[in-house]
Amino acid sequence: MDLVADIGEVLVSEEQIAAKVTELGARIGADYGDRRLTLVSVLKGSLPFMADLMRAIPSPVRIDLMEVSSYGGTSTESSGLVRILKDLSATIEGEDVLIVEDIIDTGLTLNYLIRYLRGKNPKSLRICTLLDKPARRLVDIPVDYVGFTIPDQFVVGYGLDYGEYYRNLRFVGVLRPEVYTGLD
Repeated sequence: MDLVADIGEVLVSEEQIAAKVTELGARIGADYGDRRLTLVSVLKGSLPFMADLMRAIPSPVRIDLMEVSSYGGTSTESSGLVRILKDLSATIEGEDVLIVEDIIDTGLTLNYLIRYLRGKNPKSLRICTLLDKPARRLVDIPVDYVGFTIPDQFVVGYGLDYGEYYRNLRFVGVLRPEVYTGLD
């Protein structure tokens, strides 16, 4: 399986990602100063972004992980049914919380997650996403930190997958349609 050969176009290069992560880390650090911040990574896709972002934030941070799914198997479309596969390990009550996402698509999963986390009474709750795909948005979500706004194309790499593969690519690329439609 040649992962790179399945990419039709590199949308965001490794260098662009690194520069944007540094920029976002500085902005987040400026906003929070020396206040403690809890980063909540939405697994599995945001893991590379979270790892790089937390090192770019000068503020004191702790991390927690959640796994939430609205996709099934190798599907490229959200099922609409949101399930929490892994919940937080620690309390966030009274904490400043930043949800770290890989991509915001329809917004349905993130909207569910926001409501769920607000029920845990954090001091503040903000959103940071590497990629924003507003053309697919079904729910209006205020996003505080956006890395890149992208067109409505199926993307993989830097944590984003298709069938659990492609996450390890160091860039974000558009997956060739024949890969996920089965047409050559």
